[in-house]
Amino acid sequence: MSVLQGKKVLLGITAGIAAYKTATLVRSFIKSGAEVKVVMTPTAKDFVTPLTLSTLSKNPVNSTFYEKEEENELWNNHVELGLWADYMVIAPATANTLSKMTNGVCNNLLLATYLSAKCPVYFAPAMDLDMYIHPSTKKSLDALQSYGNVMIPATSGELASGLVGEGRMAEPEDIVAFIEKDITSKLPLRGKKILLTAGPTYEAIDPVRFIGNHSSGKMGFAIANAAANLGAEVFLISGPSNQQIKHPLVHRIDVVSADDMYDAAHTYFNTVDVAILSAAVADYKPKNVAHQKIKKKDSSLQIELAPTKDILASLGAIKEKQFLVGFALETNNELENAKGKLKRKNLDAIVLNSLQDKGAGFATDTNKITIIDKDLTEKSFELKTKVEVAKDIINEIVKKINA
Repeated sequence: MSVLQGKKVLLGITAGIAAYKTATLVRSFIKSGAEVKVVMTPTAKDFVTPLTLSTLSKNPVNSTFYEKEEENELWNNHVELGLWADYMVIAPATANTLSKMTNGVCNNLLLATYLSAKCPVYFAPAMDLDMYIHPSTKKSLDALQSYGNVMIPATSGELASGLVGEGRMAEPEDIVAFIEKDITSKLPLRGKKILLTAGPTYEAIDPVRFIGNHSSGKMGFAIANAAANLGAEVFLISGPSNQQIKHPLVHRIDVVSADDMYDAAHTYFNTVDVAILSAAVADYKPKNVAHQKIKKKDSSLQIELAPTKDILASLGAIKEKQFLVGFALETNNELENAKGKLKRKNLDAIVLNSLQDKGAGFATDTNKITIIDKDLTEKSFELKTKVEVAKDIINEIVKKINA
């Protein structure tokens, strides 16, 4: 899966002959899983039509501050466009536009949007050989990079003038590959390995029945995805769960019982940098498991239970360099119980959520958490979707391990 999956890409197109390649560029971004919007300079429409680009992107294409054809002259909000994007890409970037970007000239919608953008900005120069090597162009390229923009270098080849040399815009697939590589290189968890447990465990009573709980695994799977999106290689140890995950950096290991999860966690723990134990592991299991289905009787059935191995405490006892995070699902004395678990099991942080909070807990799409670190510093979050909660958890871990 591309790091552009689910991202919002704003493509700015200027008036150069290389604009004809932008139809392919739009398709390449979409193929990578990105949502694309296009903003053009007015004269760029002489090289590629808005109809083509809007059809491919499935979004309207804007080139002016307002639509003159509209009865109410609807304003195209450059601020909203700039804030919408996760990444802005200006390709082709002509010498004229590069100079304007450098000096803050703002005489069209694309330039106004560029000056409003809060996201990373990539630009792919495209012009003839003599223009590309001109001192003023070099000054623009250096200045724009000093502002934090990222240049996608021009390549050498046959140019529109018939000359052969540097100044040709990078090919669409190479632009996408360059951006993917650049994003990946800057991910805060790149090169890190994370162990994550998720879901319930099932403790067999007989070949048919088991002791389990209502955990769906949604929270753990969301954390796995969030960590992988920041570049981590994730070993996801999951109890029985219907949740699915497709990410090249996530390795799923399916287990059933607490003993299975214990063994799998200890197999991977020594190789990871961070361990996040979000699974709802059964505290007890039947002491004796029947080999055949227990027949129903009129009298009551008694099952003797034995404690399961405490996975979190066992990892806390042997941890060295690992940053160990536990979860506490409480129904009363929440903070006191969570802090006790944090100290008792030698954790670096614990994520607390309460079944008393509406929208939190098992089988919901939302959660409300408080993160407590080993210094007993508390940080509480509002009710959010589990996808957003997962990002909050991972972002807090990033801050701690990079402190």
